[in-house]
Amino acid sequence: MKYDLIVIGGGPAGYVGAIRAAQLGKKVACVEKERAGGTCLNWGCIPTKSLLRNAELYHLMKHRAGDFGFTIEGLSFDWSKVIKRSRDVSDKNAAGIEFLFKKNKVDYIRGEAAMDKAGEVLVKLADGKTETHLAPKILVSTGVVSRPLPGLPFDGKRVIGSREAMILDPQPKSMVIIGAGAIGVEFAYFYNAFGTKVTLIEMLPNVLPVEDSEVSQTLEKSLTKQGIKILTNTKTTKTETTKAGLRVTVEGKAPETIEADVCLVAIGVVPLLPGGKLTLQLTDRGYIKTDDCYETSAKGVYAAGDIIGPPLLAHVASWEAIQTVEGMFGETEPRKVREFPGCTYCQPQVASIGLTGRAAKESGQKFRVGKFPFSASGKARAIGETDGFVKLIIGEPHGEILGAHIIGPEATEMIAELGLAMTLEATYEEIEATIHAHPTLSESVHEAAGQAFGHAIHL
Repeated sequence: MKYDLIVIGGGPAGYVGAIRAAQLGKKVACVEKERAGGTCLNWGCIPTKSLLRNAELYHLMKHRAGDFGFTIEGLSFDWSKVIKRSRDVSDKNAAGIEFLFKKNKVDYIRGEAAMDKAGEVLVKLADGKTETHLAPKILVSTGVVSRPLPGLPFDGKRVIGSREAMILDPQPKSMVIIGAGAIGVEFAYFYNAFGTKVTLIEMLPNVLPVEDSEVSQTLEKSLTKQGIKILTNTKTTKTETTKAGLRVTVEGKAPETIEADVCLVAIGVVPLLPGGKLTLQLTDRGYIKTDDCYETSAKGVYAAGDIIGPPLLAHVASWEAIQTVEGMFGETEPRKVREFPGCTYCQPQVASIGLTGRAAKESGQKFRVGKFPFSASGKARAIGETDGFVKLIIGEPHGEILGAHIIGPEATEMIAELGLAMTLEATYEEIEATIHAHPTLSESVHEAAGQAFGHAIHL
């Protein structure tokens, strides 16, 4: 078959890029070796949010029912149904992407793609046969896979990555998680909520190391209070599997040996490069190198999403794919990502965009900090979620928003307002001048903007 564009990979970059090209009137095929939606939809963002919702509800009913006037006796859960609900959610979403392919007349090809030369894609189908498809433009969006810890290879049972952590059955009684980024923290919250004894290990000073230090420290206190054992500034020095599980030796404040049924390794990812003889120039970390138009070293071959490196986020991948496709077909001048929201969906939630406080200091810019605690929010009190705060980094002398950091209820929803503010180059005065509905959690954004200059009413 001949196409205008062949997309390799059906994740948030691939399927979005394919659909956008079809909307522009192009003949498009998308090759995916597993299922439409990629890791995010099938084994990442979507199923984990389903699991986390279950954990949030169970934790609320088990530990805080009395706060709301409820008495719940005999509360229990069915682990297999918790897992099944997550898989059902993913299946429905994947079916939705397949419907969108049909609606937009995108040819959806199930198979493993390889490139021997630009303009040609070889697809190995499930039955072992190989098809050859041609297109002057190819978009590579093959994504990433979990990175193993040196000396501790994944075995799918005792040593697992995030994929296995979503379908682990039976539920382990104890778990060590190495790496306290978003993936490690989210799974720590999930398993702890259902009663697994969780130890979370991070070699850097804070959990969620990329976040604002004050946010990370607040989250660590909350997770510790919930029962998670957290070891920061701690390095894993030795690992060994045992008949019962495994043994992990660490060095932090003091040497310690931890035994657990399962070890979840969440130390990062490695790029998943497409097969074939075509050589593409890579970065020093192994990601595909692209120019300002997302074109690779091979003419007519483009790349977008996680395969081109950080930030490794689904919403960034989709944005990059649209930039790539519109650029390659002359619709717009492609842009590279600048400001983007980062979210962690444990409880309390964490969301941020732009500069952290420490990054603002290091940049040498003059700035003020506006901060408003949810403990002073009427809506937060009403829903019983008063932990956390909104923190704004406000530039001087113009008052622009340099960064925003939220820890607390619905933080991942609230961050969008601040992303829009930064896109429009809004100032703290314009946020203050915008009437926020009462009572809402978003009023805390309004109050944080005012607090930086002594205008906050409710502090």
